[in-house]
Amino acid sequence: MSFIDSCPNTFGCLARLTLENLRLGESDFPRIFSICKQLEFLFLNECDMGIQSFLEVEHPQLSELTIVSGCFKRVHLKWAPKLTILKFSIFRSKDDPFCLGYVPLLQTVSIINTALSWHKMLKLSELLGKTAISMLHLNFRSEKIWVKPEGRRQLLPVFHKLRILNLLNIPEECDLTWTMFLLQGAPNLKKLLIVVRDHLCLMVTGEQRKKGAFSEKDKGLELEPSASDFKHHNLAGLSIYGRFQAEDKLVSYARRIMQAAVNLEDIKLYKSPVCQRCKHMRQEWTLKEKSSLSYKIKEGMPSLVRIHFPSLGEVFF
Repeated sequence: MSFIDSCPNTFGCLARLTLENLRLGESDFPRIFSICKQLEFLFLNECDMGIQSFLEVEHPQLSELTIVSGCFKRVHLKWAPKLTILKFSIFRSKDDPFCLGYVPLLQTVSIINTALSWHKMLKLSELLGKTAISMLHLNFRSEKIWVKPEGRRQLLPVFHKLRILNLLNIPEECDLTWTMFLLQGAPNLKKLLIVVRDHLCLMVTGEQRKKGAFSEKDKGLELEPSASDFKHHNLAGLSIYGRFQAEDKLVSYARRIMQAAVNLEDIKLYKSPVCQRCKHMRQEWTLKEKSSLSYKIKEGMPSLVRIHFPSLGEVFF
Protein backbone atom coordinates (compact mmCIF):
# COMPACT_ATOMS: atom_id res chain seq x y z
CA MET A 1 0.00 0.00 0.00
CA SER A 2 2.85 2.37 -0.87
CA PHE A 3 0.43 4.86 -2.43
CA ILE A 4 -1.09 5.46 1.02
CA ASP A 5 2.25 5.43 2.84
CA SER A 6 3.70 7.98 0.41
CA CYS A 7 0.97 10.55 1.11
CA PRO A 8 0.02 10.14 4.78
CA ASN A 9 -1.16 13.75 5.14
CA THR A 10 -3.48 13.48 2.15
CA PHE A 11 -4.94 10.13 3.13
CA GLY A 12 -5.10 11.22 6.74
CA CYS A 13 -7.85 13.67 5.75
CA LEU A 14 -9.71 11.20 3.52
CA ALA A 15 -13.38 10.70 4.44
CA ARG A 16 -14.39 8.22 1.71
CA LEU A 17 -12.38 5.35 0.25
CA THR A 18 -13.28 2.77 -2.42
CA LEU A 19 -10.97 -0.17 -3.14
CA GLU A 20 -11.65 -2.73 -5.86
CA ASN A 21 -9.99 -5.94 -7.05
CA LEU A 22 -7.10 -5.90 -4.58
CA ARG A 23 -5.39 -8.70 -2.67
CA LEU A 24 -3.60 -7.03 0.21
CA GLY A 25 -1.05 -8.13 2.76
CA GLU A 26 -2.00 -8.88 6.35
CA SER A 27 -0.65 -5.55 7.59
CA ASP A 28 -2.25 -3.40 4.89
CA PHE A 29 -5.73 -2.99 6.33
CA PRO A 30 -4.44 -2.03 9.80
CA ARG A 31 -2.25 0.59 8.08
CA ILE A 32 -5.22 1.93 6.14
CA PHE A 33 -7.26 2.26 9.31
CA SER A 34 -4.30 3.85 11.11
CA ILE A 35 -3.41 6.41 8.42
CA CYS A 36 -6.95 7.28 7.26
CA LYS A 37 -7.96 8.66 10.62
CA GLN A 38 -10.96 10.64 9.27
CA LEU A 39 -12.38 7.77 7.22
CA GLU A 40 -16.19 7.65 7.40
CA PHE A 41 -17.12 5.54 4.37
CA LEU A 42 -15.27 2.41 3.18
CA PHE A 43 -16.31 0.35 0.14
CA LEU A 44 -14.45 -2.90 -0.60
CA ASN A 45 -15.22 -4.78 -3.81
CA GLU A 46 -13.37 -8.05 -4.41
CA CYS A 47 -10.73 -7.18 -1.83
CA ASP A 48 -9.17 -9.54 0.70
CA MET A 49 -5.87 -10.77 2.13
CA GLY A 50 -6.05 -14.20 0.58
CA ILE A 51 -8.53 -17.07 0.58
CA GLN A 52 -10.18 -17.60 3.98
CA SER A 53 -8.49 -14.51 5.43
CA PHE A 54 -9.73 -12.59 8.47
CA LEU A 55 -10.37 -8.86 8.51
CA GLU A 56 -10.46 -7.01 11.81
CA VAL A 57 -11.93 -3.53 11.79
CA GLU A 58 -11.05 -0.94 14.41
CA HIS A 59 -11.74 2.68 13.55
CA PRO A 60 -13.06 5.62 15.58
CA GLN A 61 -14.81 7.51 12.74
CA LEU A 62 -16.05 4.84 10.31
CA SER A 63 -19.83 5.20 9.89
CA GLU A 64 -20.56 3.06 6.81
CA LEU A 65 -18.88 -0.15 5.64
CA THR A 66 -19.75 -2.01 2.45
CA ILE A 67 -18.08 -5.30 1.53
CA VAL A 68 -18.85 -6.95 -1.80
CA SER A 69 -17.53 -10.42 -2.55
CA GLY A 70 -13.91 -11.16 -1.70
CA CYS A 71 -12.61 -14.28 0.03
CA PHE A 72 -12.80 -13.30 3.67
CA LYS A 73 -13.56 -16.12 6.06
CA ARG A 74 -14.90 -13.59 8.52
CA VAL A 75 -14.96 -9.85 9.10
CA HIS A 76 -14.75 -8.84 12.74
CA LEU A 77 -16.17 -5.41 13.51
CA LYS A 78 -14.15 -5.28 16.71
CA TRP A 79 -14.41 -1.59 17.53
CA ALA A 80 -16.34 0.89 15.38
CA PRO A 81 -18.15 3.23 17.78
CA LYS A 82 -19.66 5.41 15.02
CA LEU A 83 -20.67 2.67 12.57
CA THR A 84 -24.34 3.07 11.60
CA ILE A 85 -24.58 1.15 8.29
CA LEU A 86 -23.17 -2.28 7.41
CA LYS A 87 -23.68 -3.81 3.96
CA PHE A 88 -22.41 -7.30 3.20
CA SER A 89 -22.88 -8.75 -0.27
CA ILE A 90 -21.94 -12.12 -1.77
CA PHE A 91 -19.82 -13.97 0.75
CA ARG A 92 -18.03 -17.29 0.29
CA SER A 93 -17.48 -18.24 3.91
CA LYS A 94 -18.90 -21.49 5.25
CA ASP A 95 -19.40 -19.80 8.60
CA ASP A 96 -20.98 -16.54 9.72
CA PRO A 97 -19.55 -13.91 7.34
CA PHE A 98 -19.10 -11.29 10.04
CA CYS A 99 -19.22 -10.84 13.78
CA LEU A 100 -20.05 -7.68 15.67
CA GLY A 101 -18.07 -6.31 18.56
CA TYR A 102 -18.46 -2.76 19.84
CA VAL A 103 -20.84 -1.10 17.35
CA PRO A 104 -23.28 0.77 19.63
CA LEU A 105 -24.71 3.03 16.90
CA LEU A 106 -25.36 0.35 14.27
CA GLN A 107 -28.81 0.96 12.78
CA THR A 108 -28.93 -0.59 9.31
CA VAL A 109 -27.72 -4.03 8.19
CA SER A 110 -27.99 -5.26 4.61
CA ILE A 111 -27.06 -8.83 3.63
CA ILE A 112 -27.15 -10.06 0.03
CA ASN A 113 -26.16 -13.58 -0.87
CA THR A 114 -26.72 -16.47 -3.25
CA ALA A 115 -26.93 -19.64 -1.18
CA LEU A 116 -24.54 -22.33 -2.39
CA SER A 117 -24.42 -25.92 -1.18
CA TRP A 118 -21.74 -25.23 1.44
CA HIS A 119 -23.34 -22.16 3.01
CA LYS A 120 -24.69 -22.58 6.53
CA MET A 121 -28.09 -21.31 7.60
CA LEU A 122 -27.58 -18.03 9.41
CA LYS A 123 -29.14 -17.45 12.82
CA LEU A 124 -29.84 -13.75 12.94
CA SER A 125 -29.87 -13.68 16.73
CA GLU A 126 -26.25 -14.88 16.76
CA LEU A 127 -25.07 -12.94 13.71
CA LEU A 128 -26.35 -9.59 14.99
CA GLY A 129 -25.14 -10.24 18.51
CA LYS A 130 -25.87 -7.54 21.06
CA THR A 131 -26.95 -4.90 18.55
CA ALA A 132 -30.47 -3.47 18.30
CA ILE A 133 -30.86 -2.39 14.67
CA SER A 134 -33.79 -0.43 13.25
CA MET A 135 -33.55 -1.48 9.58
CA LEU A 136 -32.76 -4.88 8.04
CA HIS A 137 -32.44 -5.80 4.35
CA LEU A 138 -32.12 -9.45 3.30
CA ASN A 139 -31.71 -10.25 -0.41
CA PHE A 140 -31.84 -13.93 -1.45
CA ARG A 141 -31.17 -13.36 -5.18
CA SER A 142 -33.96 -15.80 -6.18
CA GLU A 143 -32.13 -18.74 -4.60
CA LYS A 144 -32.47 -20.79 -1.42
CA ILE A 145 -33.49 -19.00 1.77
CA TRP A 146 -30.41 -18.85 4.01
CA VAL A 147 -31.81 -17.64 7.33
CA LYS A 148 -32.75 -20.12 10.03
CA PRO A 149 -36.14 -19.71 11.75
CA GLU A 150 -35.87 -18.78 15.41
CA GLY A 151 -38.24 -18.21 18.27
CA ARG A 152 -39.41 -14.87 19.59
CA ARG A 153 -37.26 -15.23 22.70
CA GLN A 154 -34.08 -15.54 20.63
CA LEU A 155 -34.88 -12.68 18.24
CA LEU A 156 -36.38 -10.10 20.59
CA PRO A 157 -33.02 -8.84 21.97
CA VAL A 158 -31.79 -7.89 18.47
CA PHE A 159 -35.16 -7.04 16.87
CA HIS A 160 -36.93 -5.07 19.60
CA LYS A 161 -36.06 -1.77 17.87
CA LEU A 162 -36.53 -3.02 14.30
CA ARG A 163 -38.82 -0.68 12.35
CA ILE A 164 -38.22 -1.55 8.69
CA LEU A 165 -37.75 -5.04 7.23
CA ASN A 166 -37.08 -5.66 3.52
CA LEU A 167 -37.05 -9.24 2.20
CA LEU A 168 -35.91 -9.12 -1.42
CA ASN A 169 -35.88 -11.63 -4.27
CA ILE A 170 -37.55 -14.53 -2.49
CA PRO A 171 -37.92 -17.42 -4.99
CA GLU A 172 -41.42 -17.85 -6.40
CA GLU A 173 -41.57 -21.50 -5.33
CA CYS A 174 -41.28 -20.56 -1.64
CA ASP A 175 -44.18 -20.64 0.74
CA LEU A 176 -44.09 -17.31 2.56
CA THR A 177 -45.14 -18.71 5.92
CA TRP A 178 -41.51 -18.72 7.05
CA THR A 179 -41.44 -14.92 7.19
CA MET A 180 -43.86 -14.89 10.13
CA PHE A 181 -41.09 -15.77 12.59
CA LEU A 182 -39.49 -12.42 11.78
CA LEU A 183 -42.69 -10.55 12.59
CA GLN A 184 -43.07 -12.43 15.85
CA GLY A 185 -39.54 -11.44 16.85
CA ALA A 186 -39.99 -7.76 15.89
CA PRO A 187 -42.95 -6.40 17.87
CA ASN A 188 -42.22 -2.76 16.95
CA LEU A 189 -41.93 -3.32 13.20
CA LYS A 190 -43.63 -0.53 11.21
CA LYS A 191 -42.99 -1.40 7.56
CA LEU A 192 -42.57 -4.75 5.80
CA LEU A 193 -41.52 -5.03 2.16
CA ILE A 194 -41.55 -8.36 0.29
CA VAL A 195 -40.24 -9.01 -3.23
CA VAL A 196 -41.12 -12.43 -4.67
CA ARG A 197 -39.66 -13.30 -8.05
CA ASP A 198 -37.46 -15.62 -10.06
CA HIS A 199 -35.11 -13.06 -11.52
CA LEU A 200 -33.79 -14.78 -14.62
CA CYS A 201 -31.18 -12.09 -15.19
CA LEU A 202 -29.41 -13.32 -12.05
CA MET A 203 -30.34 -16.99 -11.84
CA VAL A 204 -28.06 -19.79 -12.99
CA THR A 205 -29.77 -22.73 -14.70
CA GLY A 206 -29.00 -26.18 -16.10
CA GLU A 207 -25.55 -27.75 -15.82
CA GLN A 208 -24.04 -24.47 -14.71
CA ARG A 209 -25.80 -24.89 -11.37
CA LYS A 210 -23.83 -28.06 -10.60
CA LYS A 211 -20.57 -26.48 -11.68
CA GLY A 212 -21.25 -23.51 -9.44
CA ALA A 213 -22.21 -25.64 -6.40
CA PHE A 214 -25.71 -24.19 -6.27
CA SER A 215 -28.02 -25.80 -3.77
CA GLU A 216 -30.37 -28.32 -5.37
CA LYS A 217 -32.60 -28.56 -2.32
CA ASP A 218 -36.01 -26.97 -1.99
CA LYS A 219 -35.41 -23.23 -1.89
CA GLY A 220 -38.01 -22.64 0.80
CA LEU A 221 -38.08 -23.28 4.52
CA GLU A 222 -40.09 -25.77 6.49
CA LEU A 223 -41.67 -23.97 9.40
CA GLU A 224 -44.25 -25.10 11.87
CA PRO A 225 -47.41 -22.99 11.54
CA SER A 226 -47.41 -20.05 13.91
CA ALA A 227 -50.19 -19.70 16.42
CA SER A 228 -53.38 -18.61 14.68
CA ASP A 229 -54.00 -16.07 17.42
CA PHE A 230 -50.68 -14.26 16.86
CA LYS A 231 -51.25 -10.51 16.68
CA HIS A 232 -48.86 -7.73 15.71
CA HIS A 233 -49.85 -4.31 17.02
CA ASN A 234 -47.41 -1.92 15.31
CA LEU A 235 -47.12 -2.95 11.66
CA ALA A 236 -48.68 -0.13 9.63
CA GLY A 237 -47.47 -0.71 6.07
CA LEU A 238 -47.05 -3.79 3.86
CA SER A 239 -45.56 -3.64 0.35
CA ILE A 240 -45.53 -6.69 -1.93
CA TYR A 241 -43.84 -7.00 -5.32
CA GLY A 242 -44.65 -10.09 -7.39
CA ARG A 243 -46.58 -11.87 -10.13
CA PHE A 244 -50.04 -11.70 -8.57
CA GLN A 245 -51.81 -12.99 -11.65
CA ALA A 246 -50.02 -16.33 -11.30
CA GLU A 247 -49.48 -16.61 -7.56
CA ASP A 248 -52.49 -16.93 -5.27
CA LYS A 249 -49.97 -17.40 -2.45
CA LEU A 250 -49.31 -13.65 -2.53
CA VAL A 251 -53.00 -12.94 -1.99
CA SER A 252 -53.10 -15.49 0.83
CA TYR A 253 -50.02 -13.91 2.37
CA ALA A 254 -51.54 -10.43 2.26
CA ARG A 255 -54.65 -11.77 3.99
CA ARG A 256 -52.56 -13.52 6.61
CA ILE A 257 -50.70 -10.32 7.40
CA MET A 258 -54.03 -8.46 7.62
CA GLN A 259 -55.28 -10.98 10.16
CA ALA A 260 -52.15 -10.72 12.30
CA ALA A 261 -51.43 -6.98 11.99
CA VAL A 262 -54.43 -5.52 13.77
CA ASN A 263 -53.38 -1.90 13.13
CA LEU A 264 -52.32 -2.29 9.51
CA GLU A 265 -53.17 0.84 7.53
CA ASP A 266 -51.91 0.38 3.98
CA ILE A 267 -51.05 -2.43 1.57
CA LYS A 268 -49.13 -1.50 -1.57
CA LEU A 269 -49.14 -4.06 -4.37
CA TYR A 270 -46.61 -3.80 -7.18
CA LYS A 271 -46.03 -5.76 -10.33
CA SER A 272 -42.86 -7.86 -10.43
CA PRO A 273 -39.86 -5.49 -10.44
CA VAL A 274 -37.27 -5.30 -13.18
CA CYS A 275 -33.59 -4.48 -13.53
CA GLN A 276 -31.81 -2.52 -16.25
CA ARG A 277 -31.52 -5.66 -18.39
CA CYS A 278 -35.19 -6.68 -18.22
CA LYS A 279 -36.86 -3.29 -17.87
CA HIS A 280 -38.55 -3.80 -21.26
CA MET A 281 -40.71 -6.43 -19.51
CA ARG A 282 -42.09 -3.96 -16.98
CA GLN A 283 -45.88 -4.10 -16.65
CA GLU A 284 -48.48 -1.87 -15.03
CA TRP A 285 -51.81 -2.65 -13.41
CA THR A 286 -55.06 -2.78 -15.37
CA LEU A 287 -58.37 -1.67 -13.83
CA LYS A 288 -59.61 -5.26 -13.99
CA GLU A 289 -56.59 -6.54 -12.07
CA LYS A 290 -56.95 -3.88 -9.40
CA SER A 291 -60.62 -4.66 -8.87
CA SER A 292 -60.07 -8.43 -8.76
CA LEU A 293 -57.17 -8.30 -6.33
CA SER A 294 -58.88 -5.84 -4.01
CA TYR A 295 -61.87 -8.16 -3.81
CA LYS A 296 -59.80 -11.31 -3.21
CA ILE A 297 -57.76 -9.71 -0.45
CA LYS A 298 -60.62 -7.97 1.37
CA GLU A 299 -63.29 -10.66 0.99
CA GLY A 300 -64.65 -11.56 4.43
CA MET A 301 -62.08 -9.41 6.22
CA PRO A 302 -63.22 -6.83 8.78
CA SER A 303 -60.10 -4.74 8.27
CA LEU A 304 -60.31 -1.18 6.89
CA VAL A 305 -56.89 -1.44 5.28
CA ARG A 306 -56.35 0.72 2.20
CA ILE A 307 -55.01 -1.15 -0.83
CA HIS A 308 -52.86 0.78 -3.31
CA PHE A 309 -51.54 -0.20 -6.75
CA PRO A 310 -48.55 2.10 -7.38
CA SER A 311 -46.71 2.20 -10.67
CA LEU A 312 -43.29 0.57 -10.72
CA GLY A 313 -41.84 3.74 -12.20
CA GLU A 314 -38.06 3.52 -12.13
CA VAL A 315 -37.87 1.06 -9.25
CA PHE A 316 -35.11 -1.51 -9.83
CA PHE A 317 -33.98 -4.40 -7.61
